[in-house]
Amino acid sequence: MRLNPHLQFDGQCESAFKFYEQCLGGRIVVMMTYGESPVGVQMQAEWRKRILHVTLAVDNYLLQGTDVPPESYRKPQGFSVMLNIEDATEAERIFDSLSHNGTVQMPLQETFWAKRFGMLVDQFGTPWTINCGRPR
Repeated sequence: MRLNPHLQFDGQCESAFKFYEQCLGGRIVVMMTYGESPVGVQMQAEWRKRILHVTLAVDNYLLQGTDVPPESYRKPQGFSVMLNIEDATEAERIFDSLSHNGTVQMPLQETFWAKRFGMLVDQFGTPWTINCGRPR
């Protein structure tokens, strides 16, 4: 079994995943629009360019997403995408990148359990937690 976060967006999926690709140093391996799908010709013109499915690979991990209809979209709450990063400098770089035009909820800082820990909501509304633990 493999658990992969799957994020939902209200028309910003493509922009968000291109942003995540840059911030996280991953690679988009699949990006399909509704228009490229078998039901694409049945979709309204404005929906044909929205994302049906996207997969971002970062090392051996996957982050996936989609655009959903406005009536189905809900602002993310009650979770965060947690990144456990071994290197403090890399944790700082990623935190700074993801927080661009977003909202920092807890600045990245040293804690009693981590070399660096911080929380933010990015410009697309996705909550992130960055943790750079201490070696045991």
